[in-house]
Amino acid sequence: MNEIRSAGLLTNYNISEKAAAAVAVAEKLLKYGCAVLIPATAKEKLGRMRKMRREFRYLPLDDIYVEADILIVLGGDGSILETARHAAVNNKPILGINLGRLGYMAELEMDEIRLLERLFEGIYRIDKRSMLEVSVLDLEGQKKLTSFALNDAVVSKGSIARVIDLELWEGGSLVSPYRADGLIVATPTGSTAYSMSAGGPITDPRLKCICVTPICPHSLSARPLIFPDSAVLDVRNITDRERNLFLTIDGRINYELLRGERVRVTKSDKITRLITLKERGFYHVLRQKMSNEK
Repeated sequence: MNEIRSAGLLTNYNISEKAAAAVAVAEKLLKYGCAVLIPATAKEKLGRMRKMRREFRYLPLDDIYVEADILIVLGGDGSILETARHAAVNNKPILGINLGRLGYMAELEMDEIRLLERLFEGIYRIDKRSMLEVSVLDLEGQKKLTSFALNDAVVSKGSIARVIDLELWEGGSLVSPYRADGLIVATPTGSTAYSMSAGGPITDPRLKCICVTPICPHSLSARPLIFPDSAVLDVRNITDRERNLFLTIDGRINYELLRGERVRVTKSDKITRLITLKERGFYHVLRQKMSNEK
Protein backbone atom coordinates (compact mmCIF):
# COMPACT_ATOMS: atom_id res chain seq x y z
CA MET A 1 0.00 0.00 0.00
CA ASN A 2 1.22 3.51 -0.78
CA GLU A 3 1.89 6.20 1.82
CA ILE A 4 -1.22 7.16 3.76
CA ARG A 5 -1.94 10.84 3.18
CA SER A 6 -5.66 11.02 3.96
CA ALA A 7 -8.20 9.21 6.10
CA GLY A 8 -11.98 9.32 6.07
CA LEU A 9 -13.47 9.26 9.57
CA LEU A 10 -16.86 7.58 9.61
CA THR A 11 -19.17 7.28 12.60
CA ASN A 12 -22.61 8.34 13.75
CA TYR A 13 -21.83 11.99 14.40
CA ASN A 14 -25.32 12.58 15.76
CA ILE A 15 -24.21 10.79 18.94
CA SER A 16 -22.01 13.18 20.89
CA GLU A 17 -19.79 10.47 22.39
CA LYS A 18 -19.01 9.04 18.96
CA ALA A 19 -18.40 12.47 17.49
CA ALA A 20 -15.97 13.25 20.32
CA ALA A 21 -14.19 9.93 19.75
CA ALA A 22 -13.81 10.73 16.05
CA VAL A 23 -12.27 14.11 16.88
CA ALA A 24 -9.79 12.44 19.26
CA VAL A 25 -8.74 10.09 16.45
CA ALA A 26 -8.57 13.00 14.00
CA GLU A 27 -6.20 14.91 16.26
CA LYS A 28 -3.87 11.89 16.34
CA LEU A 29 -3.91 11.69 12.56
CA LEU A 30 -3.20 15.39 12.11
CA LYS A 31 0.01 15.02 14.12
CA TYR A 32 1.32 12.76 11.37
CA GLY A 33 0.39 15.14 8.58
CA CYS A 34 -2.59 13.03 7.52
CA ALA A 35 -5.53 14.90 6.00
CA VAL A 36 -8.79 14.21 7.82
CA LEU A 37 -11.94 13.86 5.72
CA ILE A 38 -15.26 14.14 7.56
CA PRO A 39 -18.79 13.84 6.13
CA ALA A 40 -20.23 17.28 5.37
CA THR A 41 -23.37 16.36 7.30
CA ALA A 42 -21.30 16.29 10.52
CA LYS A 43 -20.09 19.89 10.27
CA GLU A 44 -23.04 21.44 12.09
CA LYS A 45 -22.90 18.87 14.90
CA LEU A 46 -19.18 19.39 15.47
CA GLY A 47 -19.76 23.14 15.45
CA ARG A 48 -22.37 22.87 18.20
CA MET A 49 -19.95 20.73 20.20
CA ARG A 50 -17.13 23.23 19.58
CA LYS A 51 -15.10 20.37 18.13
CA MET A 52 -14.46 21.84 14.70
CA ARG A 53 -10.88 22.16 13.50
CA ARG A 54 -9.80 24.29 10.57
CA GLU A 55 -7.68 21.38 9.31
CA PHE A 56 -10.72 19.14 8.79
CA ARG A 57 -12.04 18.73 5.25
CA TYR A 58 -15.80 18.31 4.99
CA LEU A 59 -16.94 16.35 1.94
CA PRO A 60 -20.02 14.46 0.73
CA LEU A 61 -19.82 10.86 1.90
CA ASP A 62 -19.52 9.48 -1.64
CA ASP A 63 -16.52 11.74 -2.23
CA ILE A 64 -14.83 10.47 0.92
CA TYR A 65 -15.10 6.89 -0.35
CA VAL A 66 -13.25 7.98 -3.48
CA GLU A 67 -10.68 10.43 -2.11
CA ALA A 68 -9.55 8.90 1.19
CA ASP A 69 -6.56 6.57 1.23
CA ILE A 70 -8.10 4.65 4.13
CA LEU A 71 -11.47 4.60 5.89
CA ILE A 72 -11.49 4.62 9.68
CA VAL A 73 -14.81 3.43 11.07
CA LEU A 74 -15.71 4.17 14.69
CA GLY A 75 -18.58 2.03 15.92
CA GLY A 76 -19.56 -1.61 16.09
CA ASP A 77 -19.53 -4.38 13.52
CA GLY A 78 -22.69 -2.99 11.91
CA SER A 79 -20.87 0.21 11.07
CA ILE A 80 -18.03 -1.73 9.45
CA LEU A 81 -20.50 -3.82 7.44
CA GLU A 82 -22.24 -0.66 6.24
CA THR A 83 -18.92 0.75 5.04
CA ALA A 84 -17.62 -2.50 3.54
CA ARG A 85 -19.71 -2.35 0.35
CA HIS A 86 -18.57 1.17 -0.49
CA ALA A 87 -14.97 0.46 0.47
CA ALA A 88 -14.86 -2.66 -1.71
CA VAL A 89 -16.21 -0.85 -4.76
CA ASN A 90 -13.56 1.86 -4.33
CA ASN A 91 -10.71 -0.48 -3.28
CA LYS A 92 -10.23 1.26 0.06
CA PRO A 93 -8.96 -0.48 3.22
CA ILE A 94 -10.89 -0.19 6.48
CA LEU A 95 -9.60 0.26 10.01
CA GLY A 96 -12.23 -0.39 12.67
CA ILE A 97 -12.21 1.24 16.10
CA ASN A 98 -14.71 -0.32 18.45
CA LEU A 99 -17.33 1.89 20.06
CA GLY A 100 -19.93 -0.88 20.25
CA ARG A 101 -20.27 -3.98 22.38
CA LEU A 102 -18.49 -6.90 20.73
CA GLY A 103 -16.61 -5.17 17.94
CA TYR A 104 -15.50 -8.46 16.45
CA MET A 105 -14.12 -6.94 13.25
CA ALA A 106 -12.66 -3.84 14.88
CA GLU A 107 -8.90 -3.69 15.20
CA LEU A 108 -8.63 -1.16 18.03
CA GLU A 109 -10.39 -0.03 21.17
CA MET A 110 -10.40 3.69 21.93
CA ASP A 111 -7.71 3.25 24.59
CA GLU A 112 -5.43 1.84 21.88
CA ILE A 113 -5.50 4.73 19.40
CA ARG A 114 -1.83 5.42 20.15
CA LEU A 115 -1.22 2.47 17.79
CA LEU A 116 -2.39 4.63 14.88
CA GLU A 117 1.24 5.69 14.61
CA ARG A 118 1.94 2.32 13.03
CA LEU A 119 -0.01 3.39 9.96
CA PHE A 120 2.66 5.97 9.24
CA GLU A 121 5.56 3.73 10.18
CA GLY A 122 4.43 1.03 7.76
CA ILE A 123 3.83 -1.45 10.59
CA TYR A 124 0.53 -2.95 9.49
CA ARG A 125 -0.98 -5.64 7.29
CA ILE A 126 -3.96 -5.76 4.95
CA ASP A 127 -6.24 -8.71 5.67
CA LYS A 128 -8.24 -9.54 2.54
CA ARG A 129 -11.74 -10.92 3.15
CA SER A 130 -13.95 -12.52 0.51
CA MET A 131 -17.41 -11.13 -0.20
CA LEU A 132 -20.62 -12.46 -1.72
CA GLU A 133 -22.50 -11.11 -4.70
CA VAL A 134 -26.21 -11.36 -3.92
CA SER A 135 -28.87 -10.98 -6.62
CA VAL A 136 -32.64 -11.36 -6.73
CA LEU A 137 -33.92 -13.02 -9.91
CA ASP A 138 -37.53 -12.84 -11.04
CA LEU A 139 -39.53 -15.63 -12.70
CA GLU A 140 -37.87 -14.88 -16.06
CA GLY A 141 -34.38 -14.92 -14.55
CA GLN A 142 -33.94 -11.15 -14.78
CA LYS A 143 -32.01 -9.41 -12.00
CA LYS A 144 -34.11 -7.11 -9.83
CA LEU A 145 -31.43 -6.36 -7.25
CA THR A 146 -27.69 -6.88 -6.88
CA SER A 147 -25.56 -6.07 -3.86
CA PHE A 148 -22.53 -7.31 -1.94
CA ALA A 149 -22.13 -8.91 1.48
CA LEU A 150 -19.12 -9.22 3.74
CA ASN A 151 -20.98 -11.33 6.30
CA ASP A 152 -24.13 -12.93 4.97
CA ALA A 153 -27.36 -12.99 3.02
CA VAL A 154 -30.39 -14.21 4.95
CA VAL A 155 -33.74 -15.36 3.54
CA SER A 156 -36.27 -15.44 6.37
CA LYS A 157 -39.89 -15.21 7.37
CA GLY A 158 -41.55 -12.03 8.53
CA SER A 159 -42.93 -11.31 11.96
CA ILE A 160 -45.50 -14.15 11.93
CA ALA A 161 -44.23 -17.26 13.75
CA ARG A 162 -44.69 -19.80 10.95
CA VAL A 163 -42.18 -21.92 9.09
CA ILE A 164 -41.50 -21.19 5.43
CA ASP A 165 -40.66 -23.43 2.49
CA LEU A 166 -37.42 -22.95 0.57
CA GLU A 167 -35.27 -24.87 -1.87
CA LEU A 168 -31.49 -24.68 -2.11
CA TRP A 169 -29.99 -25.28 -5.55
CA GLU A 170 -26.35 -25.42 -6.62
CA GLY A 171 -25.34 -25.13 -10.26
CA GLY A 172 -28.80 -26.14 -11.45
CA SER A 173 -29.09 -29.18 -9.14
CA LEU A 174 -31.43 -29.36 -6.17
CA VAL A 175 -29.46 -29.68 -2.93
CA SER A 176 -32.36 -29.81 -0.48
CA PRO A 177 -35.81 -28.47 0.34
CA TYR A 178 -36.20 -26.81 3.74
CA ARG A 179 -39.04 -26.12 6.11
CA ALA A 180 -37.48 -23.63 8.47
CA ASP A 181 -37.46 -20.06 9.69
CA GLY A 182 -34.97 -19.28 6.95
CA LEU A 183 -31.52 -19.87 5.44
CA ILE A 184 -28.23 -18.06 6.06
CA VAL A 185 -25.62 -17.95 3.30
CA ALA A 186 -22.36 -16.73 4.82
CA THR A 187 -18.76 -15.98 3.99
CA PRO A 188 -15.98 -17.32 6.24
CA THR A 189 -15.96 -13.86 7.85
CA GLY A 190 -19.70 -14.11 8.46
CA SER A 191 -19.40 -17.61 9.91
CA THR A 192 -18.82 -16.10 13.36
CA ALA A 193 -21.98 -13.96 13.19
CA TYR A 194 -25.63 -15.01 12.70
CA SER A 195 -24.58 -18.29 11.10
CA MET A 196 -22.70 -19.35 14.24
CA SER A 197 -25.68 -18.45 16.43
CA ALA A 198 -27.86 -20.69 14.25
CA GLY A 199 -25.48 -23.64 14.71
CA GLY A 200 -23.30 -23.14 11.65
CA PRO A 201 -19.57 -23.95 11.54
CA ILE A 202 -16.85 -21.43 12.29
CA THR A 203 -14.59 -21.22 9.24
CA ASP A 204 -11.15 -19.65 9.03
CA PRO A 205 -11.37 -16.52 6.81
CA ARG A 206 -8.47 -17.89 4.75
CA LEU A 207 -10.70 -20.71 3.50
CA LYS A 208 -12.30 -20.39 0.07
CA CYS A 209 -15.84 -21.48 0.85
CA ILE A 210 -19.47 -20.46 1.34
CA CYS A 211 -21.49 -21.69 4.33
CA VAL A 212 -25.24 -22.38 4.27
CA THR A 213 -27.02 -22.74 7.61
CA PRO A 214 -30.76 -23.37 8.11
CA ILE A 215 -32.51 -21.35 10.81
CA CYS A 216 -34.57 -23.55 13.15
CA PRO A 217 -35.23 -26.28 10.53
CA HIS A 218 -38.26 -28.50 11.09
CA SER A 219 -36.24 -31.62 10.31
CA LEU A 220 -33.73 -33.88 12.06
CA SER A 221 -31.68 -34.22 8.87
CA ALA A 222 -31.21 -30.54 7.99
CA ARG A 223 -27.62 -29.59 8.70
CA PRO A 224 -25.25 -26.76 7.76
CA LEU A 225 -23.42 -27.22 4.45
CA ILE A 226 -20.09 -25.92 3.18
CA PHE A 227 -19.64 -25.27 -0.55
CA PRO A 228 -16.56 -24.28 -2.55
CA ASP A 229 -16.48 -20.58 -3.32
CA SER A 230 -16.97 -21.43 -7.01
CA ALA A 231 -20.54 -22.55 -6.24
CA VAL A 232 -23.56 -20.83 -7.76
CA LEU A 233 -26.24 -21.03 -5.07
CA ASP A 234 -29.94 -20.32 -5.58
CA VAL A 235 -32.39 -20.02 -2.69
CA ARG A 236 -35.92 -20.33 -4.05
CA ASN A 237 -39.09 -19.19 -2.35
CA ILE A 238 -41.64 -22.01 -2.71
CA THR A 239 -43.88 -20.98 0.19
CA ASP A 240 -47.46 -21.62 -0.96
CA ARG A 241 -49.18 -19.19 1.37
CA GLU A 242 -50.06 -15.65 0.40
CA ARG A 243 -47.15 -14.34 2.33
CA ASN A 244 -43.83 -12.96 1.17
CA LEU A 245 -40.37 -13.58 2.57
CA PHE A 246 -37.51 -11.21 3.20
CA LEU A 247 -33.91 -11.03 2.05
CA THR A 248 -31.51 -9.24 4.37
CA ILE A 249 -27.94 -8.49 3.28
CA ASP A 250 -25.39 -7.86 6.05
CA GLY A 251 -28.24 -6.86 8.35
CA ARG A 252 -28.74 -3.66 6.37
CA ILE A 253 -30.38 -4.11 2.98
CA ASN A 254 -33.90 -5.55 3.15
CA TYR A 255 -35.90 -6.81 0.18
CA GLU A 256 -39.34 -8.42 0.07
CA LEU A 257 -39.07 -11.70 -1.84
CA LEU A 258 -42.13 -12.77 -3.84
CA ARG A 259 -43.19 -16.36 -4.43
CA GLY A 260 -41.21 -17.87 -7.30
CA GLU A 261 -38.37 -15.38 -7.02
CA ARG A 262 -34.94 -16.66 -6.11
CA VAL A 263 -31.83 -15.32 -4.48
CA ARG A 264 -28.59 -16.11 -6.29
CA VAL A 265 -25.40 -16.04 -4.24
CA THR A 266 -21.90 -16.34 -5.66
CA LYS A 267 -18.43 -15.26 -4.64
CA SER A 268 -17.93 -11.61 -5.56
CA ASP A 269 -14.92 -10.26 -7.40
CA LYS A 270 -14.91 -7.51 -4.75
CA ILE A 271 -13.02 -7.97 -1.49
CA THR A 272 -12.94 -6.18 1.84
CA ARG A 273 -9.52 -5.05 3.01
CA LEU A 274 -9.19 -4.82 6.79
CA ILE A 275 -6.17 -3.08 8.28
CA THR A 276 -4.48 -4.94 11.14
CA LEU A 277 -2.02 -3.14 13.42
CA LYS A 278 -1.50 -5.81 16.07
CA GLU A 279 0.22 -9.18 15.94
CA ARG A 280 -2.73 -11.45 16.59
CA GLY A 281 -4.33 -14.09 14.44
CA PHE A 282 -7.90 -15.16 13.73
CA TYR A 283 -7.98 -17.72 16.54
CA HIS A 284 -6.66 -15.26 19.11
CA VAL A 285 -9.44 -12.82 18.21
CA LEU A 286 -12.01 -15.63 18.21
CA ARG A 287 -10.95 -16.78 21.67
CA GLN A 288 -10.76 -13.26 23.06
CA LYS A 289 -14.04 -11.93 21.67
CA MET A 290 -16.20 -15.03 22.00
CA SER A 291 -15.08 -16.11 25.46
CA ASN A 292 -14.65 -12.64 27.01
CA GLU A 293 -10.97 -13.45 27.52
CA LYS A 294 -8.74 -10.45 28.15
